[in-house]
Amino acid sequence: MKLAVITDEIAPDFEHALDVMAEYGVEAAELRSLWGTNIAELDSEQTARARRALKERGMTVAGLATPVYKCHLDTDEAQELGRMHLAKPRGLSEQMDTLRRCCHLAHAFETRLVRLFTFWRRGPLTSEIEQRIIDSFEEPVRIAEQEDLILTLENEHACYIGTGEEAARIARAVNSPRLRICWDPGNAYCAGERPYPDGYEAVKSYLTHIHVKDAVMAQEDIEPRWCVIGEGDIDYAGQLDALRRDGYDGYISLETHYVPQGGTPEEGSRACLTALRRFLS
Repeated sequence: MKLAVITDEIAPDFEHALDVMAEYGVEAAELRSLWGTNIAELDSEQTARARRALKERGMTVAGLATPVYKCHLDTDEAQELGRMHLAKPRGLSEQMDTLRRCCHLAHAFETRLVRLFTFWRRGPLTSEIEQRIIDSFEEPVRIAEQEDLILTLENEHACYIGTGEEAARIARAVNSPRLRICWDPGNAYCAGERPYPDGYEAVKSYLTHIHVKDAVMAQEDIEPRWCVIGEGDIDYAGQLDALRRDGYDGYISLETHYVPQGGTPEEGSRACLTALRRFLS
């Protein structure tokens, strides 16, 4: 297993985020937004600057956390119904152009992993909607084949596919080596699934990337609260042991979300990195 960090979880200043990562021995960055610009909007000058920053520190890119398919399934209306991380809301008709641009950026950053989603949830996941989601991957898979890249489907509770079991059904139905799963136990927890062992057992055959964040749900809470890795309700000790046992050799990418009371995202990321390093060692 290799450790990575989604850099904007530390700070919007890309170089500073990389320097913090270096303090913890992290040598791979997952790119989502840099200097206040989402990866899908990055221009050539910013791309060159980011590549220099990585090269100067001897770091690589684990993957691109793109916003592809964070849109409506049944309308071309561009709306933001969940976290977009500075990405411009785009309608369904613009998604393939965004994917192609992100594929170009993946080549520039020398990574093969391109993350994508499964449309904003606007009601229950029906069999009809699930089939439409499956069908929607026909063109992305074709693009991935042309570009020799891997699409990583993230389970996201704000989208139709929020659990590991649901993500596995999509990957099984699409049945392409170009579509794998970015497993996010924190999102599965928010979607009502027990991430480990239930969600993990469903996704492990399709696993190619992992996001880690932890949460706790107290009786008085309406929604889960993010916390330091290992201090929440997700069994990360069991999850990481299972990954070792199953021979997982991909990236575990920290997506902190936790901000201590009165503190900063960087402080939350530092606390989570300390905890995660302890788990991994």
